[in-house]
Amino acid sequence: MTLPKPSLYLPRRTLLKGAAAIAAAPLAAPHIARAAEPIRIGLLLAKTGQIAGQTEYLANGTYLALEQRNNTINGQPAELVWLDEPSPQAATQNMQKLVQENKVCAVLGGSLSSNALAEEATAAQLKIPFVCNNAAATEISGKNCNRYTFRLNTPVAVQMRMLAPYALKYGKKWYNITASYAFGQDILRNSRELLKAAGGTEVGSDEVPLNTADFSSFILKIRQAKPDVVMGGLSAGDLSTFLKQWNELGMKDKIPFLEIAIGDTDIWSVGPEAATGTFTKMWYYKNPANPPEEQAFATAYEKKYGKPAADKAWMGWITARSLFESIDTAKSTEAMPIIEALEGWKVQVGPSSYSYRKFDHQMLVRNLAVAVKPKITDKWDYFDVKATLPEDPAELDKVFGTQEEVGCKMG
Repeated sequence: MTLPKPSLYLPRRTLLKGAAAIAAAPLAAPHIARAAEPIRIGLLLAKTGQIAGQTEYLANGTYLALEQRNNTINGQPAELVWLDEPSPQAATQNMQKLVQENKVCAVLGGSLSSNALAEEATAAQLKIPFVCNNAAATEISGKNCNRYTFRLNTPVAVQMRMLAPYALKYGKKWYNITASYAFGQDILRNSRELLKAAGGTEVGSDEVPLNTADFSSFILKIRQAKPDVVMGGLSAGDLSTFLKQWNELGMKDKIPFLEIAIGDTDIWSVGPEAATGTFTKMWYYKNPANPPEEQAFATAYEKKYGKPAADKAWMGWITARSLFESIDTAKSTEAMPIIEALEGWKVQVGPSSYSYRKFDHQMLVRNLAVAVKPKITDKWDYFDVKATLPEDPAELDKVFGTQEEVGCKMG
């Protein structure tokens, strides 16, 4: 028996049912590859005010450090998110915004000690790694320390111990003129302690507010007091204004002026005619002892920005390096692995190395003693390097103080 051939046609009703079913079925979405979210690092630095001249260099050095890594961290795209820190309260709010809205995994910043002290407390509350790249108040890595905060700048107390021998060469009658906030008050306290220990006398003292425009009344008081040395504790624009007026009132070269933590931008804004003084300094682009890696950084900076790398540019660069390399080591953007990697981070530079001390998270860095050149012929090169302190690198940890002396208890 011959079987009938199967029909090549379906009844019209069957076709309509099939078409309706196809129309009702959801379409399969094509697979679209999404780019991975970049690793975000917060940058919390003042964009306005008397410290803005320094923070421009801090930010530039930070951005250059990321560019030199092809804008990647741990093999992933990375970006910086820069928010302002106009006051301690606003800085705290912006740190919260960086963490909660911008989803950063760590924060770099702290241009002023008053801001940094508020920021480190917020970092502990938010459980976010915070690397302080500029502020020098002793308490940051001292009694206010916490596990989440790391700090580059040498504490005021340590820098004062480094500078005091130079001041005592001129005599033991000191006049203190300091800013009336954390940084200046810290200098004043340490100046008095060191002077007392040396058997000296404070012949006068003034604490001045930020953004003081007229220092003439203070300078006249100094002139009348006839000290052997003036110990300054002014920051950024205030220091520049003071030195200009010091010169205008005929006091340059009459009484030696000394201060810790001079910034290149501070002295550049004074100008060659008025510039004077002996200072501590973390780094100088013209230091003949700079190792090749830092000479290369200075060259790259000048090529990119068209001007020499100020000390603040290096400070932004080295702190950013420490954080980026620690995230690489941690292979994570979680807070505790990054913190543990920062605690173990160490880089050899010439005869010395940079690292954060584990018990207080203070970076151990030798400082320079610099003096303004007798004659300035280059609009950028103002200083002669007199010494690297301490002169024996093996003494570095001792100079920075023991845990008991520092007073840091992280818990």
